[in-house]
Amino acid sequence: MSVLDLSKLKKGDRVQHPLMVQARDERATKDGKPFSTLTLGNRSGSLDVAPIWQEKLDWVEGAVPGKLVQVLGTVSTYKDKRQLELTGPLRVLPMDGMEPGDFVPAISEEPAKLWEWIDKERAGMKSRALRAVVDLFYADDDFRVRFERCPAAPRGHHALVGGLLLHVVEVARIGKGIAHVMGAHQELVVAGALLHDIGKVESYAIEPGGFTVTPAGYLLGHIVLGSLMLERKLLSLPTGTLTDAQALELHHFIQSHHGIAEYGAAVPPMTVEAEILHWADESSAKASSMAEVIGSDEHFGGGAFSLRKPFPVDKRVWRRPHGW
Repeated sequence: MSVLDLSKLKKGDRVQHPLMVQARDERATKDGKPFSTLTLGNRSGSLDVAPIWQEKLDWVEGAVPGKLVQVLGTVSTYKDKRQLELTGPLRVLPMDGMEPGDFVPAISEEPAKLWEWIDKERAGMKSRALRAVVDLFYADDDFRVRFERCPAAPRGHHALVGGLLLHVVEVARIGKGIAHVMGAHQELVVAGALLHDIGKVESYAIEPGGFTVTPAGYLLGHIVLGSLMLERKLLSLPTGTLTDAQALELHHFIQSHHGIAEYGAAVPPMTVEAEILHWADESSAKASSMAEVIGSDEHFGGGAFSLRKPFPVDKRVWRRPHGW
């Protein structure tokens, strides 16, 4: 099924497509009259619906987060922000045969090109030990399928289908560059980058309403899950492939990459390579969040500065009005 590209819609465009209800809020006017606001979306993004006033609330009956609805409407603008004006009632559609991944945001990059970069790095590793460990995951077809679909977060940086794949490639590329400049072990940093977030494939899931945290993700978190996954896989290696000290260092990448305990790290980075990995991870996450906020019209009222401190950057940002 073709998916409508919400990012390309302009004022006056008609929308007659199925979209997922991503959010709904019940409010009231100053006079106490109820109205609803909705956010609809698919893998190309999301679009807010103009307020549904009391006399038309029956138009959105049953349209709750996680439901697929047939939309009839026209794109308009309010305070320089696009919105969807409904021209008819929403019709709730059955999910039979629908792919939930079609209705949550996805990366614009081609996954095959990201895999090509990873596989080239794997193939070029001179350390047999590092190549053997990385291949435990990245030569596993089942892991690759799960990894490619997984978001890097349910909300925030790289919260997209394929977001984890994109984030890990960014971290590995940034880390490799820093390691080269600083004279650190480049292969070790790349291996650490490829391993540091493996636990997210067991921490997050895609459901009709969007990205969710799994029971394992809530109870243990992706850092603990990552080390558990690594430990299970290491048991399958032939004896002598890896020393105990080498195995500990690989676990250290996973356990320390958040930097400090306040942000979830079990321990702070204790090697040059672990320190590089931490800041490469931060660079990918923070830069992605900044780019997403700056690229979204909803945070700007026609000026160069954001109207508020958007999540997740928590500061006002500047949209450059000139070129270079």
